[in-house]
Amino acid sequence: MSDRTYNVLFLCTGNSARSILGEALMNHLGGERFHAFSAGSTPKGAIHPLTLETLTTAGIASEGLRSKSWEEFAAPGAPVMDFVFTVCDNAAGETCPIWPGHPMTAHWGISDPAAVPGPEFKQRAAFDDALRFLRNRITAFMSLPLASIDRMTLSSKLTSIGQLPGTTSSNKGVA
Repeated sequence: MSDRTYNVLFLCTGNSARSILGEALMNHLGGERFHAFSAGSTPKGAIHPLTLETLTTAGIASEGLRSKSWEEFAAPGAPVMDFVFTVCDNAAGETCPIWPGHPMTAHWGISDPAAVPGPEFKQRAAFDDALRFLRNRITAFMSLPLASIDRMTLSSKLTSIGQLPGTTSSNKGVA
């Protein structure tokens, strides 16, 4: 097994819910093997309160998380990403910056829990669902033999992971 640490960027438009959940969850599950980040094309500038509550309830650290622009990761001196995953359909359809290092990309669309209307219990359930769907994708991703798989096979596997239950119906693009 490789001692290499892989950098992973989760992208969404607002960087307040799904991408933040992905960042925190991958850092929680990934140990020394993965270092996750998140960003948005049009960041809201604040994390949705139910994102933080969902992470706390699940026992996942949220210290240091913040809503930020994807431009931070395309700038000189930014960490070089190995993988970039879009988790919302809007971000998947946008023209992304040119990522240093030419990372592998895939779209892992998940419905926006922050957009669920109605009573708070429905919103909480949507955040729990988003975390569960992300956990399934991240667990499947982390089980891949990254050090020994060829790029074309890896690309196919990343796309398949994006089709796991919980995917948005328009799961059509890649970052």
